Parts: sequence; structure tokens; C-alpha cells
Amino acid sequence: MGDAIAELKDLIAESKHAVIFTGAGISTESGIPDFRSPGGIWTKNQPIQFQDFMASEDARRETWRRKIETDKVMLEAKPNKGHLAIAKLMHRGIVQDLITQNIDGLHQMGGAPAERVIELHGNATYAACVTCGERFELAPIKQAFSADGTLPVCDCGGPVKTATISFGQQMPQEPMQRANDAANACDLFIAVGSSLVVYPAAGFPLIAKQAGAQLVIINRDPTEQDPYADLVINAEIGPTLSKVVPLD
Repeated sequence: MGDAIAELKDLIAESKHAVIFTGAGISTESGIPDFRSPGGIWTKNQPIQFQDFMASEDARRETWRRKIETDKVMLEAKPNKGHLAIAKLMHRGIVQDLITQNIDGLHQMGGAPAERVIELHGNATYAACVTCGERFELAPIKQAFSADGTLPVCDCGGPVKTATISFGQQMPQEPMQRANDAANACDLFIAVGSSLVVYPAAGFPLIAKQAGAQLVIINRDPTEQDPYADLVINAEIGPTLSKVVPLD
């Protein structure tokens, strides 16, 4: 393990344009469960498809019921050592862009510059109209829903949902383009806490590798992309990154 940490430190020191890509594994250490893991929400409830949300008031009501339930955990979570280490690398100018599959906002809470965080699957800390994109804060929506089941509707008439990408919903064009550009431009791509099985997001490490970048994968368990990596570290995220980037 010590040799791998030393090698990662060297790769970071030699990099002129690094990009970090994060998945659910970095946030499980903050107490947010991976939805796909045993006992996760998707093992208890089938995900609600976007087309069902749009077509059915019952589906919209169930979506908001689940949102209120999952927020009991998500909104209590705090950034961990992994989030803080990545933010430190960004402020040092070593990491230019942070691509994340996560929707919890913990990177920004941990100090990562919001304008350099590329959220592929959106953000669950606020809501938006699916028609016009108008932003809504969650507190009044949840208060009204909890009181009498009122569903949020935008002034334009469009339904309002959390600002995340649902199953069956088209991936947002701008973040995907930004992520693609970042992957092609970097000389070091570090994938952190992702199983690298959810596409198209999981394609970015290989895009970076094909463009000539060094590829590092840090994940508790092996991934299908490990054979393509220049360095693989199978370990807990926070303790690993805090050894690479001391936080004190």
C-alpha cells in the first residue's frame, strides 16, 4: 500500500492537468448509502422512470415521498476526508476539473469550487422545473407536500422534481460535453469510488486513457476497467486520499 501511495504522489506531482472523477464510493464514508448496494433504496423500490413521473400524478407523489425519506440521511451527511483532499488539490491548481456521478453536493460543501464541479447526474439539494428549468428550494416544497400532499408545479405549468437525472431521462448535454472535454485535455485521470459500470459516465476514464492520460483507479473493490489503469488502489477512499494529500 505504501508503494502505491508513493506512486500516486509522484503521478500527481508530475501532472500539469489532472482530472478527478468520483462515484458513490466517496460518499458512503459520509453515511450516504450506495443505491445499488445490498440494502440500498433500489433493492427495496424499483426506480421511477422519468416517463412515468411525467405521465402520472401517483408517480410524482411517490417520487416526492421517497425524496423526503432519503433526505433524512443525505441532508445530514458531511464531507469526509476524501472530499476535503480533492478540494485541496483543486485549490492548489493541480486538479483542473472534478467530474462526479454523485448528486449530494458534498464536494461543494467540502470546498471544491462549484464552477469546476461537473455534475453528470444533477444535484439533489434543490429542485427544478422539468419544462423551463426554473430552480426551487426544497424546504417549502417538502413542507407543503408533508402537510397535504401538494405536488410542486412551476408557474409555467411544468412539474417540479429534484434537479437530478432520473432513469429514462436524457443526460444533460452541457455537463456531458464539459466532461468529455476535460477527459480529452488531461494528462492524469483519477477515478475515485466508482464501480465504473454506469454508462455513459463510466466511459470517461477510457476516453482520457485513449487521449494519452495516465489512469488511476481508487476503489474499495476491483472494477472492469482495472486492466486499463496505470495504477489501481483497492482501499477506502478517505484514508487513502488523506495520505496522499495531508489535511492538517
